[in-house]
Amino acid sequence: MSQKVLNTDIYCLTGEKFSRGRSNLEVVKEMIAAGVEIIQYREKEKDMLDKYQEAEKLRKMTKKAGVKFIINDDIDLALVVDADGVHIGQEDLPVDIVRDLIGPDKIIGLSTHSPQQAKEAVAQDVDYIGVGPIFATDTKEDVCAPVGLEYLEYVVENIKLPFVAIGGIKEDNVELVVEKGASCVAMITEIVGAEDIQEKVERIREKMK
Repeated sequence: MSQKVLNTDIYCLTGEKFSRGRSNLEVVKEMIAAGVEIIQYREKEKDMLDKYQEAEKLRKMTKKAGVKFIINDDIDLALVVDADGVHIGQEDLPVDIVRDLIGPDKIIGLSTHSPQQAKEAVAQDVDYIGVGPIFATDTKEDVCAPVGLEYLEYVVENIKLPFVAIGGIKEDNVELVVEKGASCVAMITEIVGAEDIQEKVERIREKMK
């Protein structure tokens, strides 16, 4: 499965508090209309019932559109709504336990912030890694300092896993990231906070070319 997991250019994440008052359902509908092929549901501050009800609707929308749907951190939620996979961080459950829980056919993405973590990921049963934060980001409270483009270059040259670059990537700096070898970039505020999401995605795609 690995190679096809990130066979796309823009990896979108939800972030309702940055979405100009729009619901995640409205925003994801626009992402799908813009041709985004992988969407991660990431809402840290909602309670479980809200997350479940919302994720269930989003799963139906994404499934109908043939879009991959990943849940951030929450393995129970991913299983209950039959998401395509989960994305976990360094402080979450170990990968082998997550794999046992979600089964062999689901996607596991793992955040990495250093060459050491990337090397460890290769030895584990993950389908892709997140590489970042490349630039400073304000969407996470407990985020580590930006790792810069050097770590991205290390991954491009040394790590055979599919990867998505993440962290503070915007329309005006995405070219730098692509020049260093990233073919898939993750964005939150740049897309969910855009007045016209479809137009924003088009402009980012132009820059990525």
